[in-house]
Amino acid sequence: MLGMVFTELIEMVEAKFSPEVADAMLGEAGLSHGGAYTAVGYYDDAEVLALVGALARQTGLPAETLVRAFGQHLLGRFTVLYPAMFAQRQGLFELLAAIDDHIHVQVRKLYPQASLPRFSVLSRDEQAMRLLYQSPRDLRALAVGLIEGAAAHFGDTVTVDGEPWQGPEGASGTVFTVRRAPRRH
Repeated sequence: MLGMVFTELIEMVEAKFSPEVADAMLGEAGLSHGGAYTAVGYYDDAEVLALVGALARQTGLPAETLVRAFGQHLLGRFTVLYPAMFAQRQGLFELLAAIDDHIHVQVRKLYPQASLPRFSVLSRDEQAMRLLYQSPRDLRALAVGLIEGAAAHFGDTVTVDGEPWQGPEGASGTVFTVRRAPRRH
């Protein structure tokens, strides 16, 4: 997994909890390198799960809640680090529809070794979108947090529901239904 994910997780923990909680999380996770990450490095996927597990024990919050909050935080950082990605999109559904064919293409140019999830639009209208999420990491809560963060960026209020999906040849994933609340004028 790309080091940026780890550095941003640590920054979120420092900001939302405290530097002491971040240090305790890193210590409790028992990582061989002590949690010294670089944004451009690549690290074992299991380490992020170890960090989240340690954070859950430190805070008493469910791991899924923490991962979802991290997705929201990460989306906020993406808007700062990659503003053109958002400026080129008219709204949430346009952004979500562009993930695989446009955004992930650009990510692969910057980070060729990145292992990215797949998002396929199954259906879309003005108020709802159905997306198929597939990832060997199965970080559904992170995907939900990213979607919620993107909705907030575009001024939308959404609900995100997920249901398991089984495809051919053992493929699996989650179908997310993203419903946009009508905007009040």
